[in-house]
Amino acid sequence: MTDTKPRFALPETDRTIEEERLHRKQRLAAGLRVMGRLRLAEGVAGHVTARDPELLDHFWVNPLGLNFKHMTVSDLILVNDEGEVVEGDRPVNTAAFTIHSQLHRARPDVVAAAHSHSMYGKTFSALGVPLKMITQDATMFHDDVALCDAGSGAVVLDLEIGRQMAEALGDKKALIHQNHGLITCGGSVDAAVWWFVALERCCQSQLLAEAAGTPIE
Repeated sequence: MTDTKPRFALPETDRTIEEERLHRKQRLAAGLRVMGRLRLAEGVAGHVTARDPELLDHFWVNPLGLNFKHMTVSDLILVNDEGEVVEGDRPVNTAAFTIHSQLHRARPDVVAAAHSHSMYGKTFSALGVPLKMITQDATMFHDDVALCDAGSGAVVLDLEIGRQMAEALGDKKALIHQNHGLITCGGSVDAAVWWFVALERCCQSQLLAEAAGTPIE
């Protein structure tokens, strides 16, 4: 009898530290390029991070000034908990450190986090309203997306604002930062990037539905 049950590949769990580090960096570069291809980046604004598997208070991140679409593994930089670049020869985006350092510190379960100034995400964030459960896709964020207005609209350069954003996120997987955009996180780079893409589409759906009329929840 033929087995018709769907089978999905599970992440490898027996990698060495070096193998896992390379894997995360490869997925990080690929994730950034995917976001760039989907036009989820605005110029050189935005950042995606991956926690180092050995130095747990360090993270890999795209450097300042390089477009998502052109990212390679060799472009990535390693940043410590003081905001210093300890590997790589490019500068760190100060806002990236301010936001991601506090998120990774508050959420040891998080491997990766994604943020960008995507069109529908930043537009939706300007409304200061929660995501409505008006589609099946939106329900993946049911009780799992937070709102935050700390430092809204400004470039996040104050660690206290970053801390407040992490506090608002709590144990959820996504945050809508008012007048700024979306932040998502997950147990892998793939998860963080996918949640970002999914939330962006949910914001787009709600904006379109509310422009057409009154959506039914």
